[in-house]
Order: sequence, then structure tokens, then C-alpha cells
Amino acid sequence: MFEGLYAITPDTADTPVLLEQVRQALEGGAQAVQYRNKSGDAALRHEQGSELLALCREFSIPLIVNDDVRLADLIGADGVHLGQDDSRLSAARVILGPDKIIGISCYADLGRALAAEREGADYVAFGRFFPSQTKPDAPPAPLSLLREAKQRLRIPIVAIGGIDLDNAARLVAAGADAVAVVSALFGADDIRLTAECFAARFQTSH
Repeated sequence: MFEGLYAITPDTADTPVLLEQVRQALEGGAQAVQYRNKSGDAALRHEQGSELLALCREFSIPLIVNDDVRLADLIGADGVHLGQDDSRLSAARVILGPDKIIGISCYADLGRALAAEREGADYVAFGRFFPSQTKPDAPPAPLSLLREAKQRLRIPIVAIGGIDLDNAARLVAAGADAVAVVSALFGADDIRLTAECFAARFQTSH
């Protein structure tokens, strides 16, 4: 279900620019998109989420909403990604139904990931693996965590945190099914080409 580049949107109020950036990422081969906006009001988030969902539908790529189960439900998104302080997985499943994707942030905690799998998570995310502009204070996770998680989990594993074209292949080799990227993708001069290069990291590592 999840393999390859997992594009996480930058926080911006400029919806047309956001849509163009995401389109370029999708054209370059992003396999999933997560809508993340921590500063916008409810109206902006609904507008952007709805527009992004329509765009992702063009490419048959899932749109996951960060943190906000209600927004995911309102716009009919493909799923939600939950962090440590967000809604409980079980509550999100009741609201969204059995067929939606629910991902769980597990940071550097394999036990949390194993529990999430037992509770019905569709994928888990570990990180940060490298210094991160988006979450500079997040605790570091070792590459060995990916190797152990790969042996013990049956659901897809996403790596996040400071990932760029220079270090992505190390994460894939260690067991990551997908890499979640914000700055190195959407801050690039050529988003489409950068997405293609991330996608190539998976082709050469499998």
C-alpha cells in the first residue's frame, strides 16, 4: 500500500501555489500525499484539503490528513495520520470506517508501533532519523530501529525526519517502505525532478 515517496505538504496559505507544488510532486512519482497545515484556520484547511483530494484523485494517489480526523471525514480523504497527542486510533477508526488508512507516528518507539499494529493501524512512521527543519526537537531514531521493525511488523514502515536525496537510500536499505519528505522536496528548485530522484532510490534499493 505504501511504498516510495510520501510527500508531506508545506504549511502555506497560498492554495494555488500549494496545488502546483503537489502536482509537480505527483508528476514526479509521489505515491502518497499528506496534507499538513498547523497554522491555517478551519476554512482554509477545508478548502486546501478538498482541492488536494481532487488533485490526488487525478493521479489515483491517496490523500492523508495530518492529525485532523474531523477534516479527513468531512472532505472524504483517504485517511488520517495521528501523532502522540492526537485522537486515539480506535476513535478515528469508528469515525472514518474500516476502509480508510490510519497511520501512527511512533517516533523511536518500537513498542508503540507493535501496539498500533495490534489496534489496526495501516502503517507506522518512525523518526526523526536526521536533523529536521519541520520537527527540530523530535528525538532521534537509529537506523537499527528500522531493521528490527522490519522483522517484527507486517504493516508498512515510513521513515521521517531530515530525509534528503543523499540519505534516503540508507533508510530504504534499512527497511523503510516509504520516506516522508517535506523540506527536501517542496523546497527544491525542481520539485518534479526531485520527486523522480526520490522514487529512483526505491528502484535501486529493491
